[in-house]
Amino acid sequence: MKQGVGDLWGDAARRLTDQVTVLVGDGNGAYPSGNTVLVEGLGETVIIDPSVTVVAKGGAGVRVDAVLNSHSHEDHMPGNGFFREARVHIHDEDLPGAKSLDGLMAVYGLTGQAKEDFSKQVIDEFNFTGRPDANGFTDGDTFHLGGVDVEAVHLPGHTRGHSGFRIGGGVFFLSDIDLTGFGPYYGDVWSDLESFDESLRRVRDEEADFYVTFHHKGVIEGRAAFVEMVDNFAAVIPRRHQAMLGFLAEPRSLDDMVRHRFIYRPHVQHVFADHVERRSAELHLKRMLNRGEAQEVEPGRFQAATA
Repeated sequence: MKQGVGDLWGDAARRLTDQVTVLVGDGNGAYPSGNTVLVEGLGETVIIDPSVTVVAKGGAGVRVDAVLNSHSHEDHMPGNGFFREARVHIHDEDLPGAKSLDGLMAVYGLTGQAKEDFSKQVIDEFNFTGRPDANGFTDGDTFHLGGVDVEAVHLPGHTRGHSGFRIGGGVFFLSDIDLTGFGPYYGDVWSDLESFDESLRRVRDEEADFYVTFHHKGVIEGRAAFVEMVDNFAAVIPRRHQAMLGFLAEPRSLDDMVRHRFIYRPHVQHVFADHVERRSAELHLKRMLNRGEAQEVEPGRFQAATA
């Protein structure tokens, strides 16, 4: 490990290859922090998803030439303003969220008081700084750093532009396909359930020595462990679906589904918990209607179809 990184990060810097180091966030990358990836080439160094811990520590310990954002959520972009001399790259579909605060709020779909409250939070707690100079990339675009390449892999669903990164040396960055027991998050207006399903199928085929999640799990070694974890993660979606379908044994409204809480536990208080519940329920309800599993029995009220 290059001395500057080790001096600043100590044991929190986990070196995977000669070029790739994971900067482990507080609480093993638990929200609001995350696990940042540093890739040091012969020509350039990039940092992927610089977390609040990176900002709090004062950087990566080495010069950073470019920031790669996997997507435009507040916890993945705290370093965009900190590394103000570095270029910022993010998928074309998520560019608005990196460029401005209004763009970020549009990704979530927040309005009114929820937008006002969360806007203040992302500035105060996540160091959000709009980067109108941010550059877009698309699936397959590759960053040649000198001796190591980083390839963007579009994995939408979490957001429209959510992407992983295939990094030379056998490392794959999964971002918010985080393999936790909570399961996939698709609670924003820019989220899509069908796209998330397809992304999970696609990423399952990735061959790597190390898989890195932004939150919690951190570094997973070996494909066998990864496949088991991604299958368990994906299985949360049908479990939620069946729970919602069971709830519709009687006619229910979307508001009823939001109040019941299928994503968060009832005690969880968050500025947009209800927003996430509503968007998630809308996506599952759309799936039910398309499959003929449920029907609208009166305006705004839905019930599971009987055999």
